[in-house]
Amino acid sequence: MTEHTVLTDKLGVDIDPELLSLALTHRSYAYEHGGVPHNERLEFLGDSILGQAVTVHLFREHPDLDEGSLAKRRASVVSTVALAEVARGIGLGAHIRLGRGEDQTGGRDKDSILADTMEAILGAAFLSAGPEASTALVLRLVAPLMADPERYGAAMDPKTSLQELAARAALAPPVYALTSEGPDHHRVFTAAVTVGEVTRTGVGSSKKQAEMAGALAVWHALSDRA
Repeated sequence: MTEHTVLTDKLGVDIDPELLSLALTHRSYAYEHGGVPHNERLEFLGDSILGQAVTVHLFREHPDLDEGSLAKRRASVVSTVALAEVARGIGLGAHIRLGRGEDQTGGRDKDSILADTMEAILGAAFLSAGPEASTALVLRLVAPLMADPERYGAAMDPKTSLQELAARAALAPPVYALTSEGPDHHRVFTAAVTVGEVTRTGVGSSKKQAEMAGALAVWHALSDRA
């Protein structure tokens, strides 16, 4: 079974192999391989497809919500943290074509790279299978987020949501321990987040990203226990 088949089976959409390869090509890989095409144009397309699919779905499914409430729900579902969570759910990181430096500094698990690649795949799905198939793909991927109202707040603001969850469970506030590595222009941050006996780590290209990723991981762990 080829890598293309493995990923398209997970997605449930038959994406043209060349487009899928392009969607999986990060600019760091393109830079190290003579400037071959990368996925940022597909990412631009996929961002629009994602936003439209989620917006229409929320509008139709929640006639009782006002504009502000709909906007908050949409923002949480299409956020970088939420998309990265979706990407991890299908094991996307293993398939991304990264430059050596980006790969060695944890690029396959960076929220920003995972989210951007996820959007590029949505763009490739649109071009390969059309608007209906790409919309259906979006809704399948984000269905777990939209099905659980509590996850809206957590995906959009993991740190606040985790603090509130810890308070409700009578646990001490979250503790964040940050480390970083790599040169200044390519620094990778890791946040170890602890609440009670639960510790999870998050990785990102900024302190905020790393803390948000770690907070969301702890939030999920505590929510699952509850």
